[in-house]
Amino acid sequence: MSGTNIEVAAGEATGAKDHNHDYEVSVQFLDELTSKCDEIQGKVLIDILTQNAETEYLKRHGTSDGQRKVIPATKVDMEMRLDLLTSVTPFIRRRIEGEEPDRGKALSLFVTRRETITPGGLLARAALNSILKNPRFYRDNPYPYNTNTSPIEAIHCSDHFQSIYTQLLCGIYQRNDVTRVKTIFGSSLVWGIHFLKTNYTDLCHDISSGSLNPKITDPCLRALMVETFMKHPQPELAKFIENVCVEENWEGIFQKIWPNIKYLEAIVTGSMSQYIPMLDYYSGGLPLVSIKYSSSECDLGFNLNPMCDPCDISYTIMPNMAYYEFIPLNSEDCDDSSHRLELIDMANVEVGREYELVVTTFSGLYRYRMGDVLCPTGFYNSTPQFKFVRRKNVVLSIENDSTTESELHKAIEMASNVLQPYDTIILDYTSNACTKTIPGHYVIYLELMTKNRANVVGPDILEECCEVMDEALGFIYRLRRADRYIGPIEIRVVSNGTFEKLRDDAISQGASFTQFKMPRCVKLLHILELLDSRVVSTHFTSSVPHCRP
Repeated sequence: MSGTNIEVAAGEATGAKDHNHDYEVSVQFLDELTSKCDEIQGKVLIDILTQNAETEYLKRHGTSDGQRKVIPATKVDMEMRLDLLTSVTPFIRRRIEGEEPDRGKALSLFVTRRETITPGGLLARAALNSILKNPRFYRDNPYPYNTNTSPIEAIHCSDHFQSIYTQLLCGIYQRNDVTRVKTIFGSSLVWGIHFLKTNYTDLCHDISSGSLNPKITDPCLRALMVETFMKHPQPELAKFIENVCVEENWEGIFQKIWPNIKYLEAIVTGSMSQYIPMLDYYSGGLPLVSIKYSSSECDLGFNLNPMCDPCDISYTIMPNMAYYEFIPLNSEDCDDSSHRLELIDMANVEVGREYELVVTTFSGLYRYRMGDVLCPTGFYNSTPQFKFVRRKNVVLSIENDSTTESELHKAIEMASNVLQPYDTIILDYTSNACTKTIPGHYVIYLELMTKNRANVVGPDILEECCEVMDEALGFIYRLRRADRYIGPIEIRVVSNGTFEKLRDDAISQGASFTQFKMPRCVKLLHILELLDSRVVSTHFTSSVPHCRP
């Protein structure tokens, strides 16, 4: 079965209106796709090389430091993504909802970014824009799970304040219809709640008075909101929302505002797992559903067990979307391109071993190193399933040490365990390898939230956080620490709202509200200056970590 034939099967699933029939077609599609992984991959590679015989390919590393990257995209590629999503969705939704389809609506926090034109005259925009602006995204659809509370005018508004403000307003008006809240990344859900905290008084005023905030200036969006939602004042609804939001304790806020909500849908793997405790807190323990493994480069796979615990999420790679190869990794691997790299095809990966993902795509990327580190956890038929481990190139280094993103996150989790008895959560974090001191040392910027103000996190507790983080990092780091080549780890606690300020600054410079990921290591001077300007306390450990292997 070639990629083209699979797309035809996708089209057949699109037109079916019966819920059970859709599910059966989806199951058949997945079985055919995943039972012949090696054969499909071979045909995909032939198709790619044939279709792009006259193409000059691009070969480079992906980035993970917050710098923008421009990835080629084609109409065919976008249609393939939507075909795949349409075909797999009935299977995923049955796993989430059971045999009876969910007839409720999704509060979807999506925002399109401003688009630009390259010097060569080509349209440059976020991959999400291509999906959100495709007519198939918002046209009438027989599937009930494609119904959103957010009007397309709000989603297409490129001003993130106006977009999120009106999407939340629509979600509140339709609060009894909402059965799920979804966006791209878990961080966007947390920031959506912070946005609500900041703006709920204005939202309540709009609802109570039946008039729209004058800050909503987009003419199409304003007209839609006034004509559809702002016809009559609703003082009782406004009073209810105000009473909920005025409380200091926002635990379970999702369920308080949207009483029929069943789960949250967002990516919570990799660095996004940092937001799981906050989402558990704000949702009151609702399931966190992470469905799709996707990127600007190509769509990669789906979590076919969507109701699993977030720590157990594995994605089944779809073998018709690109040609996949894998670089085996071990503790001695480096990024030196002068070394000849061993490439393994998808059918021959080993469960439990870590690999760096390499893709060759229909849109013109040739053996493109994504920078994602994956670990196979098993197989769905003959197709491997992968756990997302980390980004490969996000590291801290002072003196021949190399701390990866996953190692840093493990250290953050250890600090979170120390803070947990004091009802304190790490809202967000980033880091920097500071070489201004001799010896250099790691600086960890933390923004904290204490649920109960009666519990005070004193300097001794934060010094203990420094100590457990020191112990949690890798052997080479601990050895250099013991030899005094690296100084003690430093925690700099920043004031509330600091990471929201970083996000807002990034958005003002063109980053996407829904796709922005907080960099876990920062080097840019203006970001460090902003962080340091908001430091409220600093803490070090006086102990030296153990350095036995």
